[in-house]
Parts: sequence; C-alpha cells; structure tokens
Amino acid sequence: MPYIDIPSRDDYVSIWYITNSGYGNVGSFDPDKPTVVILHPLFLDSSWLIKHFDDPRLSSEYNLIAPDQRTMGRSRCRPSPLHDCYVDAADLAAVMQTLLLPASHFLAFECMAVNCVLRLAAVWPEFVLSLTLCNVPPPTELKWVFNAYDELLQLWCYAADLDSFEYAGNEVVTFMTGETDNTDLQDDLIAYWEVATPPGKRLRIVELVNIMMNFDGGYLMSWNVYQRTPLTAKELAQIRCPVLIIQNEHSPVAPLVHAEALRDSLRDATGQEPRLYVIKGAKACMSIIPESASLVNRVLTKFLHQLPRARSDLVFPSISLFERTKKALQTLSELVGDPSIARRDPRSLLSFSCVTPEVAKSQLESLKFYANDIEKTYCPLGRDGRPIRKYSERKQSHWFHGDIRGISHVDTDELLAAQRKFRSGSPERPVAGALTANGTDLVTEAVAQDGRMRRTTYNISSVEKQVIKGSMSKVVTQSAALKVGGQGFPLPKSIL
Repeated sequence: MPYIDIPSRDDYVSIWYITNSGYGNVGSFDPDKPTVVILHPLFLDSSWLIKHFDDPRLSSEYNLIAPDQRTMGRSRCRPSPLHDCYVDAADLAAVMQTLLLPASHFLAFECMAVNCVLRLAAVWPEFVLSLTLCNVPPPTELKWVFNAYDELLQLWCYAADLDSFEYAGNEVVTFMTGETDNTDLQDDLIAYWEVATPPGKRLRIVELVNIMMNFDGGYLMSWNVYQRTPLTAKELAQIRCPVLIIQNEHSPVAPLVHAEALRDSLRDATGQEPRLYVIKGAKACMSIIPESASLVNRVLTKFLHQLPRARSDLVFPSISLFERTKKALQTLSELVGDPSIARRDPRSLLSFSCVTPEVAKSQLESLKFYANDIEKTYCPLGRDGRPIRKYSERKQSHWFHGDIRGISHVDTDELLAAQRKFRSGSPERPVAGALTANGTDLVTEAVAQDGRMRRTTYNISSVEKQVIKGSMSKVVTQSAALKVGGQGFPLPKSIL
C-alpha cells in the first residue's frame, strides 16, 4: 500500500501518496525521466490533482508523485498543538528519504503547499531541483480572510443538519474558487467534504486552520512569526534553486502584489530572480479549474524543458535518516536563531516545530475544546457511507432562497423598479465582497489573540437563552409594568 509510516515517541503520522507509475509505487518509476512532486491545495487532497496526472504533457515526460498532507485525504496523524509548516516540510523530507527519491521538481498549490516547499528548499536543499509556486499567499493572512476562516470553522464543525453543513460547504466553495454558479463544482466539492471531513472529523480541520490563524509577535523579538509565514531574509537566502511563480490575476485571498514581493526576495544560484507568470482573468484554485490547470501544465513544462534534465535513479543515501534529520535540526536552529532546536529528538518530526509555548498551549486548548462531544456530532452521510444527495438537488422552497442572479422569491416588479430608481439617484456603491483599502490589511497579533480566545469559548449552543418558569399569570404579575414618566406602575388585576 502507498503509505509511509513515521512513528515516534510523541508523534505518529502515516502519509498516503499516489503516483503515475504502472504499479502505483515509486519502484516502477522510469529512471530516465525526471520526478515531479505535486502538493495539493488547501482543504483538498491528492485526488484533486487528476487534471495534472491525466495531462500527457506531464504524465508522459515525468514521474509524478503527490502525497497527502498529514491532516487531509487518506493520511493519518495524531492531533498535535505543535503542527506548523516546518513540520509539514519535515514530513515531505521524510517521505523522500524513505522512498529513496532523487532530487525532484516541486509543483505547489495555494498557501499551505507553497509555505511547505519554501521551508523544504531552505533546510533540505539537496532534495529540490526547482520550485513552481501557484498562488503565493500574503506574508500573513488578510484580516477579512482571517475572519472568514473563523466563521467557517464554526459553521463546519458544529453543523446540526444537512442543510447547515451544505451551507458551510457552499461558503467554502465560494471562498476558495470565487465560483457562484458552477453547480457541478459545488456538488463535487461538498460531496468530497461530506465524506472526508464531516463534523465527526473536525479535529483535522481545526489543526489545519490553526496553522494559518495562530500568530505570535513576540518570538525572537526581531521578527514576527506567523506559523505559516513569513520566512526571514536569512531563510529566503538559502533557497538557491530556479523558481517559477504562477499567479491568478484576481485572486482575492492571494493578491498579485505578494507574488511580486516574493519574486523580488528570491535569487537562484546564478543570481537571477524567479519568473512570474500571471493568468489573466483567473480568480483562485487553479488546480481544479480546467482552463487554469491546463495553463499551469503548459507553463510548467516549458519551464522544466529549459532546465538540465535529471534522472530518477533510486539510490540509497550516503547518510542515515537519523543523521540527516539531526543535521536538518542544526540548520533550522541557525536559521531561526534558537539553539535549543538543535538539541531536540531527531526521531520525531515534531522537533522541527517553531511554535512558541504560548501558541502551543492555545492550540492544545482549541483541540481539547473541539474534541468535546465529538462522538455526538452530525454525520451528513447515509447508511451506505455515501452522501445523501447532491447539493444542487436540495429544495429551495423558502422565500429567501435566491436564484443564480441573487433574486429571491419575495422580489416583485414593483420592488425591483424601486431598487433601480434608488440606485439611479444615488452614487455608485462598492460591490459586496470587493477588496477595499481595508480588504488588504494583514492580521496582527491582537487580532489573532482575540480569535484564539473566541474559538475556545464559542459554540453553537453557547447563545444565552432566557428561561421563564412558573405560571403565566404569576410571571405577568411580577414582570409587567407601565412606564409613566420613568416610574413603574403594576398592572391592575382586572386586566390580568
């Protein structure tokens, strides 16, 4: 089976991977072809990379392998408050060493994968021939994205029925892809989440979102550590391989300006800056949109053809996994300026965590909080373990359900005419959800701390409810009063 088990004293992770080889494993790779490692986008797994595995421009010219991140897909792990992007990079390095993979080209989609491979190239440079980064994220989350993650986490984890879960799933679809009328994509994504990450598996989502939302500004004093970003200038200087950046022109969660900033911060071994290719008119999630995925494959193959062609011979490393991990810990300690990292246990991948004690404590409290009553959560699947229905098959009989134009059943010709008249007589207003000046603000330490406190104290049942006990006449007699001139007068018994 294509699993890599990495047990240790304080951690356990089993990484699932897929390949394009005839037998589904690395042993049947063609040694004459270079190897390309593809990392899936956020909230998805390697099964959503089919548009790259089925493209002959890649599958016929390269050996392809795609691992699932430890909290997604078929991979399994023990929930840990120490999980960050350096731990993800250590997972990837352990997979490559265990499978005896040679130096490879990397194709990474969206924020988690991009930050993982950047750290891999900084600490394990011998594994990386080139990097192709798709939709480079900002150095820290945008405030509106941070708030959206916070709200969607509650909707997702505490869904009480099928409609609630589908509503949360549809919000995530819109948030990820920018698509509002692609019913086939909505059906496929929501059905996948119903099977892979229902409320009963919410700890996987909580651990993943924790990486992006927990920020601590006091670590090492000289720079702000946000668990998934940013990398320091010293860390970026370690990345000396050729880099290609592919960015959507209108991605609201990954604005183009941040890709340009990363391009200006990197240099390869010859001193050249990365190449930046912009997909005109595209919004987000280029790996699952057919047109964007095809463009990525075309640009990637042209980029790789310009590089020296490498082989994929499986050769045993000159040093053991234990010694290489120990050396990587020493490198990481020098990069982040923390000598204690070099003294950690090389047998545990959690030793690469750069999470501060304060953030680790907060994440542990968050995991414990969401673990409460997890066995009582709603399951959106039928008895056969499959989704009950497609999202597009739901009934929309209520008055506030709108069509694809946003018009609900309550709208009439008179109301629409009144709205048109009001808009014609008023100045232009910004479109809801459009980026304004405040829409590009980054998360600060205070915002992240407030979010951590809110996530561990709020749930769907924490709304205050007033309970009235006793007979109706007794309650009315005691509480009802007429306010006259600021004075309260009891109601006469004749009207009770």
